[in-house]
Amino acid sequence: MLVKLFRIGFVTALSAAFACGQAPPPPAATPGAGSEGTADPGANTASAGKDVEKGAEGADKGAGAPRAMARGAGEGDGERIAVGGSGRGPNDDSIGGGFPVRTIAPAEAGTWTGGNEVDTGEGAKSPVPVTAADPSWGSPKAPVTIVAFSDLECPFCSRAAGTLAELAKIYGKDQLRIVWKNFPLEFHKNARPAAEAAMAVFKLKGAPWFWAYHDALFAGRIDPQVIDGSLPRGLTRKSVDATLASGEIGKKIDEDIELGKKIGVTGTPAFFINGVHLSGAQPIDKFRAIIDEQIATARKTTASGTAPEKVYAVLSAKNYQKPADRPGAAPSQAEDPTTVWRVPVDGSPVRGKNTALVTLVMFTDFQCPFCVRVTPTIEQLTRDYGDKLRIVYKNNPLPFHKDAEPAAELALEARAQKGDAGFWKAHDLIFAANGKLGPEDLEGIAKNLGLDLKKASDAIEKKKYKDRIDQDLNLADDVQANGTPHFFINGRRLVGAQPIDKFKALIDEEITKAEALVKKGTPAAKLYDTIIKDGKTPPPPEKVKAIPAFTKDNPTKGPANAKVTVQIFSDFECPFCKRVEPTLAELDAAYPGKLRFVWRNKPLPFHKNAMPAALAAMEAYKQKGNDAFWKMHDAFFQDQTQLDRASIERTATALGLDVQKVLAAIDGQTYKALIDADIKAGEDVGITGTPAFVINGYLVSGAQPLGKFKKVVDLALKEAK
Repeated sequence: MLVKLFRIGFVTALSAAFACGQAPPPPAATPGAGSEGTADPGANTASAGKDVEKGAEGADKGAGAPRAMARGAGEGDGERIAVGGSGRGPNDDSIGGGFPVRTIAPAEAGTWTGGNEVDTGEGAKSPVPVTAADPSWGSPKAPVTIVAFSDLECPFCSRAAGTLAELAKIYGKDQLRIVWKNFPLEFHKNARPAAEAAMAVFKLKGAPWFWAYHDALFAGRIDPQVIDGSLPRGLTRKSVDATLASGEIGKKIDEDIELGKKIGVTGTPAFFINGVHLSGAQPIDKFRAIIDEQIATARKTTASGTAPEKVYAVLSAKNYQKPADRPGAAPSQAEDPTTVWRVPVDGSPVRGKNTALVTLVMFTDFQCPFCVRVTPTIEQLTRDYGDKLRIVYKNNPLPFHKDAEPAAELALEARAQKGDAGFWKAHDLIFAANGKLGPEDLEGIAKNLGLDLKKASDAIEKKKYKDRIDQDLNLADDVQANGTPHFFINGRRLVGAQPIDKFKALIDEEITKAEALVKKGTPAAKLYDTIIKDGKTPPPPEKVKAIPAFTKDNPTKGPANAKVTVQIFSDFECPFCKRVEPTLAELDAAYPGKLRFVWRNKPLPFHKNAMPAALAAMEAYKQKGNDAFWKMHDAFFQDQTQLDRASIERTATALGLDVQKVLAAIDGQTYKALIDADIKAGEDVGITGTPAFVINGYLVSGAQPLGKFKKVVDLALKEAK
């Protein structure tokens, strides 16, 4: 049965384009590099009616590349839209797909109880000011303060709220303070009323009950009944309205919105961690990398004489960057619709004639709520323009949408069995399911389409069309289609679920240009190829200057005469280094006998166990060669919580090493000179964070997807012939 086979089929690999880096921390928690992807430049395109779903961004120079949704952890997503009112966007209900079905019950104090000390006034001196008027959890003397701009109807804010709760458990109120700022999005009709009710709860019952109510609202989709029914016992709609009557709460929410706009918040959720900007529902590792770094910096700050209650104002002033000054803050892709990109049709599913004056290429994801939302717009465009418009479908399944790739496999199988018409019928049925794409749902769609169910189930289970999907993903990477939905209209970019007028403005311009080309003699069937012939293409991979050579003291894996050498600059405690390890294994398997991997140590100073682990691994190499090193390497990355001295000792014992020599290497820092040489070699070519890779002289920064590595390896192999 399709259901049975599908359940063992698709597994999403969460390998985000992230990296660790050193102080001072910029917005992407990476030294000397800013966020280039989902959460930053791609997000700075807010406009009413536009939504785009993105994911974890990477950063430059040791932090990942600008492939935001970057086939990675997929949690760097959020909502980008105008804020402040109670307006409603097109098909607003579709966004609720991010929430589970809920029951209504009064809020109960729980997770957030306690830790609600009030700021004494020092926080107001920060460029991201915090005052007693803000709901908060944690001590004002905590070394790290997270200021969260959020929307109580945003599903990505709900996801991020769970991450914040987990961070509160990990760090406790004396190490971490969390502060709420209101940023209700205009197209969420219930967001403003929910914010007003929540702030009324805060005023009437204090911060612990604010957080309890906050949790109750984020438990599922909200509406007026949920907003009232989730009020803590003892509070009613009448008491809330009485509190709102003064206008004080409405003013506070407006002030939060204006502050957010001033400091560059364009959507939700958005965070400032001691002033460091982080945008989107990022994975917990992303937060922890910044928090750990800031704790270390705060300790130095207090040691130099700064009072604990002043640390937030001091560090946030140091870390904060104005929106225009943030790395990657140049005009965003969506603000440059004039550039024509070379986006080939290349055998993709097509709806419309090849003689159409305009070709609209769309990169989309069957589980993305914004793609669902924009589908009626695309359908209307096909009706309005008829034979003048051709639609081309490109797959861009986001990795945190577990059902997106199986749905894409099913649609492509429908095409294989029933042609383009079958694909588009599958496309329409899948989007009509509004995100309900579980095994039973896909089986129902397959039956509705009249497909051979055995072939359909095989396509999903065996990922029959993985190469085709990967081809689309690589093209998306090339043309910087960093989220979904993403469109190119005769090569001109349009990002997100825009109003139909935005599409029509570009289409009408392109029709005029195309008609002029036809009049000059360009055959209609060659119009699109002519228009994009000289379109923009991706820049070549970054080439670094000559890197200091590795030596016999560097552990290696693979044949010494391999045509391609992959130098790995890594840190055993870096979560992003761990995340990229399965990708490297896939890369090795994809090029049997053609790659040589070389380990180069780069333990970051704020990872306290990274240097001892590096010293121990080098001693393993000294004792028993490459085999022992890579076994210890695998053990360390298997469980990064087991890197303390006792754990290293256990690992050394299990590997049959001379444990006393391992411990002596740690205590005496026997291999520090070798490790320092690796660090300097990386710094000489601009590597400041981990992981980073030099592949035959080409730099790849961050835990990139497999496709990114393969592009560079293919280029290196071509050049090596």
